[in-house]
Amino acid sequence: MIQIPKIKRPSKAVVKKLQELGSATVSGTLYHLGITNPFILGPTQWTPGKSVAGPAVTLQFLPKREDVYSDDEYSDPEKQLHRHALYVTEPGDVVVVDAMGDLTSGVFGEMMLTFFQGRGGAGVVIDGCIRDYVHAQELEIGMWLKGVTPNFHTQTNKYPSAVNIPISCGGTLVIPGDVIVADDDGAVVVPRAMAKEVAGSHNDWEIWVRQKLANGGHLKDYYGRTAWSKKTDNEYKKWCLENNIKYVSLEDEQKKKKL
Repeated sequence: MIQIPKIKRPSKAVVKKLQELGSATVSGTLYHLGITNPFILGPTQWTPGKSVAGPAVTLQFLPKREDVYSDDEYSDPEKQLHRHALYVTEPGDVVVVDAMGDLTSGVFGEMMLTFFQGRGGAGVVIDGCIRDYVHAQELEIGMWLKGVTPNFHTQTNKYPSAVNIPISCGGTLVIPGDVIVADDDGAVVVPRAMAKEVAGSHNDWEIWVRQKLANGGHLKDYYGRTAWSKKTDNEYKKWCLENNIKYVSLEDEQKKKKL
């Protein structure tokens, strides 16, 4: 019997907040917290407009060598680890796959992705390919892929070797239970231990600034709170009062970041 390590997941409230922030804001926030490049380079959005966030279930592929792995597509299915990566998922999870950037064989096909969707899966981030995209694109899960192919998962030069271990996906470390935030900008990895801090670091002033810019406000007056004039800060303070939002001074924000 195959034993798959269990993962620790952040609270759903934290994950939801990270999804609302989006990959760009999360990436910038992580930079200021010391994580300089959380971006998974390679997989791109194949489900335009889709935005997801969820704990990472990881799947690792290795180069195939016949004395180690010689099974074909349907040989003893219950020993195929790419199936078990889906078996252990919970609603809201994101499956992240190190497929070595391979463009010749598909990690999952339509049936397996349909199964994953039925379990409540949020999306997949694959440094490699899927197959059956003709039908898979009709699913509701998000898909960040390097490409598509007609070939099955071990047809050419790789095989699934481990589930829920630390992996490299697009050159970025992904540890099981890290939160993946993915949208049209790409996929970003939030370390699980930092997820709550990142989710709580978003400031209401950014919402106000966006509104001011949309209404013709100038970048030099509003974008970048450390450069605000007293007049601008008073405008923001008034907006907070009118919208029942707690006003936090710039000094208090900076003190909070230093703690």
